[in-house]
Amino acid sequence: MRRLKLIWDFRGPASLKTAEHHVIHLKEYVLANQLDINIIDVETLSDMHSLAYLVVDESEMKPIRDALKPHRGQVYST
Repeated sequence: MRRLKLIWDFRGPASLKTAEHHVIHLKEYVLANQLDINIIDVETLSDMHSLAYLVVDESEMKPIRDALKPHRGQVYST
């Protein structure tokens, strides 16, 4: 089964802190909805661009995407 990485981009000098804070809300959503999502994290691409993401099975993506409105997505590869 294909897994997808749903991504929220944050830019600017506070991008890392904003992405870290967004991860808190993603984890709250997963817990509140009793979802089986184990990969939720932050990546820093530069000092002015960080992102928060979670990884879902493709079959479960649409309702999560519609509820959380990620900026973009991509196929997840380990």
